[in-house]
Amino acid sequence: MARVAPVIPLTRAIPITEVDPSETMRCPTGVGELDRVLGGGIVPGAVVLLAGEPGVGKSTLLLEVAARWAQTRGKTLYVTGEESAGQVRMRALRTNSDSPDLFLAAETDLGVVIGHIEQVEPSLVVVDSVQTIGSSGAEGTPGGVTQVKEVASGLIRVAKQKGIPVILVGHVTKDGAIAGPRTLEHLVDVVISFEGDRHSGFRMIRATKNRFGPADEIGCFELSDAGIEEVPDPSGIFTSVHGDPVAGTAITVSMEGRRPLVTEVQALVVPSSLQTPRRVSNGLDFSRLAMVLAVLQRRAGVRCHTLDVYASTVGGARISDPGADLALACALASAMTDQPLPEHTIAIGEIGLAGEVRRVADMERRLGEAARLGVTTAVIPQGYDLRNSGRFPGLQIIEAPTLSYAVNLLGLRRKKGE
Repeated sequence: MARVAPVIPLTRAIPITEVDPSETMRCPTGVGELDRVLGGGIVPGAVVLLAGEPGVGKSTLLLEVAARWAQTRGKTLYVTGEESAGQVRMRALRTNSDSPDLFLAAETDLGVVIGHIEQVEPSLVVVDSVQTIGSSGAEGTPGGVTQVKEVASGLIRVAKQKGIPVILVGHVTKDGAIAGPRTLEHLVDVVISFEGDRHSGFRMIRATKNRFGPADEIGCFELSDAGIEEVPDPSGIFTSVHGDPVAGTAITVSMEGRRPLVTEVQALVVPSSLQTPRRVSNGLDFSRLAMVLAVLQRRAGVRCHTLDVYASTVGGARISDPGADLALACALASAMTDQPLPEHTIAIGEIGLAGEVRRVADMERRLGEAARLGVTTAVIPQGYDLRNSGRFPGLQIIEAPTLSYAVNLLGLRRKKGE
């Protein structure tokens, strides 16, 4: 192995206690839900990668961010490689996202983009998108692995040298992964994904990597013809309104980051004409649906092996929280017995293969959100010691040690002869 000769550093290493933290104070973007995901705002010199499917609203959100930043913090540069400056201006007029300090540049060459940064001297740069910008110093066409890595590296160098935050828009592949080399996610400081059903106006932004804050926070938005609006209280979006109790529905409180969301789980079962009954899930993990069905049949005596089963969430919510297992099981049992759950009842808990109901994290926060929205009964696992605490007035807390106990308690078991 060749020996590396030491080089005299241009700056000396200093004790960490002598580093001035004010140089990296967060700057709020003016969009509260985005600031929540970022941990309070953008750190100077940080590079943020925003990824999402085509048409989900990435450009609309970032144009809103750029306009609000320009109104409060001065010059902002919005670089578009997919649209002309005139097209961006039309969208800005439609969504009321214009400002005299917001500069537009329709460019696809990295050198020219850096030239615009030198000329404008902005306090924020938005590049839409990193896959449309090319570099003459790299091989391949724009969007290729080599080009994307070179463009991202060039913009990151500018951001670090000048202390300018840069937001990069990234495309995603068919399976939802960020297009381009995986090293791109390691190069940037923050990776956030913009999610939502194109047939619904609800949008969710989620951090998957954040060097400067929590990586499990979410922000909620509503996309409309007038632009994109923040939804600071999204719980009502994930529940439906029923005049009378309906069989096959159950309410739970899932945790998305540190935010509790009241979510409705729906189930439908019908006799199957197939040798292997159909199992369909929407917004729920398919493997957890299969597991809950197996535990229901083996541990709670709810027979479902000859039925087609459909399970879904309301409002486009996607639940990965195991705390929703008990609500899913209750919705399935309710659909199979055609018996609705009692009104204003929620179910929270993870289900084990032995049929036990396991504890989940942040139960007090979940119950606090449920009580705020008028829930009167909560079925939860044992071991929290909250029934007589008085912390949730008007909320009756029932502890269920097993799934079979919960099914019997809620009257979701078929009577003999049925």
